[in-house]
Parts: sequence; C-alpha cells; structure tokens
Amino acid sequence: MSAIARSKSRIFSIISRSNRQFYSTEPLKEPIISSSSLLKDQPQPSQNPPEPSGTQKNSWSFLKYSVIAAVTGGVATAGYATYAYTSDEIEDKTKSLRESAKYTVGDDASALDKFQALLYSSAMTVPAKLVEFYIELRRLTEDQVRGFSEPTSDKLLPDLHPLEQHVFTLVLDLSETLIYSDWKRDRGWRTFKRPGVDAFLEHLAQYFEIVVYSDQLSMYVDPVIERLDPKHCIRYRLSRGETRYEDGKHYRDLSKLNRDPSRIIYLSGHALESSLQPENCVEIKPWKGEADDTVLLDLIPFLEYVAKHRPADIRTVLASYQGRDIPKEFIERSKEHQRRMQEQKQHGRLWRR
Repeated sequence: MSAIARSKSRIFSIISRSNRQFYSTEPLKEPIISSSSLLKDQPQPSQNPPEPSGTQKNSWSFLKYSVIAAVTGGVATAGYATYAYTSDEIEDKTKSLRESAKYTVGDDASALDKFQALLYSSAMTVPAKLVEFYIELRRLTEDQVRGFSEPTSDKLLPDLHPLEQHVFTLVLDLSETLIYSDWKRDRGWRTFKRPGVDAFLEHLAQYFEIVVYSDQLSMYVDPVIERLDPKHCIRYRLSRGETRYEDGKHYRDLSKLNRDPSRIIYLSGHALESSLQPENCVEIKPWKGEADDTVLLDLIPFLEYVAKHRPADIRTVLASYQGRDIPKEFIERSKEHQRRMQEQKQHGRLWRR
C-alpha cells in the first residue's frame, strides 16, 4: 500500500505543477528584439508634403488661370493697338483713362464721396501705369526702328554753293547701272565697268553735280568708287545707311538730298522700283556684262541739253518721255526742231524778198 500511495502522490504533484503553468497570472517572458530591427520593419515616412485639399486646389487654379487670361488679354490688346493705331492716337485715346488715376473730389464733399474717389483712383492706378509704360516702351522701340529704316539725316548732302544754285543734280545708281559684279567658281567675285562709263562721268561732270546713291553697304561702295572714278568726277557717294527701309527693301529717298526736286534726275537700271520719287526717274536697261552696250553714251546728248537749257522743272520734261526710249526720242525731237527752224528761216527769207 505504501508503494501505491507514493505513486499517487507523485502523480498529483506532476498535475499540480502543470496546472500552475497554465493558470499562472505572471506575464509570459518573450525574446527581446533589437530596436534597429524594429525600425527597419516599419514603413518609412513620406518625403512629399501633404496634398492640398480640394478647396485649396480650386482656389489656386482659378487664380492661376485668371492671371494667364489677364496677361493674354493685355498682350492681345497691346498687339492690336500697335497694329491699328499710332503712338499719338493711342496717347489721345487713353488720355481719360490715365487722368482717372488722379481723380479727386472737392474739400466740401462728404466722407463717403471722398472714400469712393479714393477707391476709384486706386483701382485705376494700375491700368493707367500700364498704359503709360506701354506708350513709353513703344516710342522707345519706334525710335530704335526708325534709326534703321530712316535715312541718317534729313539733309544727306551739304548746301549748294551760291554760285551753283542753277546746277542740276544727277543721281546715279551703282550696281547694274555703272558696274556689274558676278561670281564664278574658278575666279570668285569680279567687278566690271559698264562700257563708256569713264567718258560718261568725265563729260557730264562739267554740267552736273554727280552723286552715286546705292543700297549697298559703304564698305563695298567706297572701294568700288575709288577704283571706278580716279578723276573724282563723282562729288558725293551715298550708301545703304542713307536709304529708307520699307517692306523689306531699301529705297532712295530723293527728298532727303537737300536739293530742289525740280532739278534732280535719278538714273538707274531699276529706277522706278528703287526710288520713292518716280517723277524724277530715268530708267535704263540694266547692264549684265554685255560688251556691246552703249546706253550711257547714248544718254549724253539728252543730259547735256538739259544741263545747258535748264528747264524750269525736269519732272515735266521726264513725264513727256514716259514710256519711250529717251535717246531715240530725243534724236527724233531734235530733228523735228531743226526742221522747224529751217522752215522758219526759209519763211523769213521769203518775207525779206
């Protein structure tokens, strides 16, 4: 019995120890995990700022598009005004707007009226300042553009000597009128003198004030004339800086020569398309290097006759030759004039008899 009793007591002791393990109130001990491993397992915080709410997005979008619309409208208005009106017209049309920024009321006005005037003046200050800035910027731009498009001076030539007030001014183009330049691969650029140019210049320098007026740069014109005119028959030379630039072309403005328009002849192979005064033009055949060309020599009798007889207005004379070959027409008129003179002489002899 004693053996059985000892066995029972051993069994109860094992059961009691097991019960103590399952029903104990002590916290269970867990293994320790390092803090570094915990930080690695946690998700990293986002670097981007929190997105704005829907209301904030709508407000910012409205402000952004309002500014873009205002700038676009201002640029479009300025562009249309630049195209449609001159600076003086814009200044006149915006005068009331610019003066509205200085709107005031009398000292006897009520406090409400003064407050309203202050608000109105403040509201109009920004538009008025923008208009003033636009006008100033446009005038500055126009002055800069005018420096490139207008002749360098209103008087391109010095005053005539008092003893030469009767002298006519013969204005000559350079390219395809007095010279011709071309380029070939085997020799590069070469410049040729038109046949008869030496005799033409030397003879007419006795009667005319000769001026070369070219649309080429002075760095090209000056050395060419130095070689072309060793006897200095050409008094003055004008180049691109003295032309008027319009619609992509350089025009000779004869009104800027400081000479009487009734005493100016402009001779060129492209006279009508290169001058702003077609009534003063004598257009001749452009020279492209033909060896048998005689245009300049053929014109000498007509030009000499004009210089000697000094018509009151050369523009009237040139108009009578419009559409005709001047050298040939001049010869025909000279023959007709001689025929009439002969008839008058014979008629006078008959009366004497």
